[in-house]
This record gives sequence, structure tokens and C-alpha cells, in this order.
Amino acid sequence: MDRLGIDCPLGWPDDFVAFVQAHAAGAVGLGEESGDDLRRRLAWRLTDLRVRAAGAQPLTVAAERLGYTAMRAARLLALLARRGTPVDRAGTGRVVEVYPAASLQRWGLAHRGYKGQQRTGALGELVADLVARAPWLDLGPHRPALERSDDLLDAVVAALTARAAARGRCVLPAPEEVARAGREGWIMVPDTADSLAALVDPAA
Repeated sequence: MDRLGIDCPLGWPDDFVAFVQAHAAGAVGLGEESGDDLRRRLAWRLTDLRVRAAGAQPLTVAAERLGYTAMRAARLLALLARRGTPVDRAGTGRVVEVYPAASLQRWGLAHRGYKGQQRTGALGELVADLVARAPWLDLGPHRPALERSDDLLDAVVAALTARAAARGRCVLPAPEEVARAGREGWIMVPDTADSLAALVDPAA
């Protein structure tokens, strides 16, 4: 296994963690910021803000049901580390955080409007566009299933993004951001629109 892409936050915002610790100790400090500003600061990780600025809309791990999934992911990472699998939430380990909508957007594919049982038409078009952009991607007998399930398509996009990370074709945190990304997690987003074509082996 070169990389495994998990479509789930691998950590919580630093400010959120500090807030919860302060609240447990009865020492929450109230500055000049408004309640809305406070909630925004606690809700979003650095990587979430970067992805939002690029036009995708990740959910917040601190204020959505996504937190339950993140708890499961945290346990999974701990189990992998116990077994000797390198785990680095900043994106250089064997497990990388992915967000399929951000990958689709970077590759110039539809990244909205394909979710839900009533949108199988849009989902089918997206699968067709993905295969057209990556003709080397052989979905075989699984293609009809992908055209009916956005979860299955997201799993394929997660795997492709993990492949991009393994090939060094994803955006990494800047040197001064690595420590924070190592705590909060870092969404691996392909570096360029044409990076999808670079995922196939040259000899293939």
C-alpha cells in the first residue's frame, strides 16, 4: 500500500481543542470577538479555510455530525500506528486525508450536484467525464454501480487522490504550517488540473 485516502478529517482545529480544554478547566477567556467570530474560529481548521478559499465546501469537524466519523478515524490511525504503519496527519504518511469534491474541482470535473438518490443522471455524467479525462481508468463491471452510488464514486476519487499524493502531485502545507497540519490534519488536493493524467504509469 503506497497511500490510503480517507474522506474524513484526521484532526480537530487547534483553537477548538484549546477551547474545550479551557472550558473543562473553567478558564474560557472572552476577548473582543463576537460570538459568530468565535464560532467560526473554533469550527475551521487551516486546511478547511484553504479549501474553502478555492471554492469547495468541506464540513466542519467541530460542529457537524462528521465528528463521529472523525472519532472512528482517530481510532483507526492509532491502530495503524500501533502496528507500525507511519501516520502523519500533515500528508506524508501512508494515510492521507482527502476530500473528493475538492479533487474533482481541481481536475475540472463537476463537484456539486451529484449527491443523493435523485441525482443519478448527474452522477452518470460525472462518471463518464471522469473516464473521458482518465481513459486509462478501467472501471470494468463496477461502472454501473458507480453510476448509481455517489459513495462508491467518492471512494474511487479518494483512491485517485491518494495515488496523486503518493506521486507527489498534491499541495502540501508550507514549512511554517507543517506542525499545525500535523495536529489538525491536511486535506490533500491535487496540485494542478492536469495531474489526473500523471497518475498512470508511463509504461501502462
